[in-house]
Amino acid sequence: MKQRLFMYLFIFTLLLVIFQFVNSKNIIEGYDQKLTNYMEANTRLKDSIESIQDDRVSDLYTFRFDTNEDAMIYWEDQGFRISEFVPLIKDELMNLNIYETEDHPLVPYASMTGEKMLIDQIRMLNHKWIIASFTDGEYWGEMLLSYDLETVEDQKELKFQVIKSILYQPN
Repeated sequence: MKQRLFMYLFIFTLLLVIFQFVNSKNIIEGYDQKLTNYMEANTRLKDSIESIQDDRVSDLYTFRFDTNEDAMIYWEDQGFRISEFVPLIKDELMNLNIYETEDHPLVPYASMTGEKMLIDQIRMLNHKWIIASFTDGEYWGEMLLSYDLETVEDQKELKFQVIKSILYQPN
């Protein structure tokens, strides 16, 4: 009888061990499948993010003077150091914000609020064009400028010309 009891106990234990082994194997395979799916999704997401970032980086470098080698070479051939030239252009434009007359020397719109129209943002597109935004605090707009250096009595002078402009209406 004891022998039979030990045999039943042995068979029961063996079945329990087999059950635990199969169950553990299924759980591990399930976790492995979930991990594989997660890694594939993560890789696809990472590729999508990199693609978006590449597009944004490309957009950031498009139409920028400091990434346009031909534009920089143009002014270097004129004898300028780019590291000094870009601040010079921007400073000259910002200095135009200091004016005593009613109208800004470049902004083709008069202020409608009594405040001065001021250039507030500047982006050099290449060696000939600049886009600038302007505002009087309530009204704002943008303008496309051309710029060049003219020699006047042996001195080089920056000349800006408004090509096109737009004034936005406040909401």
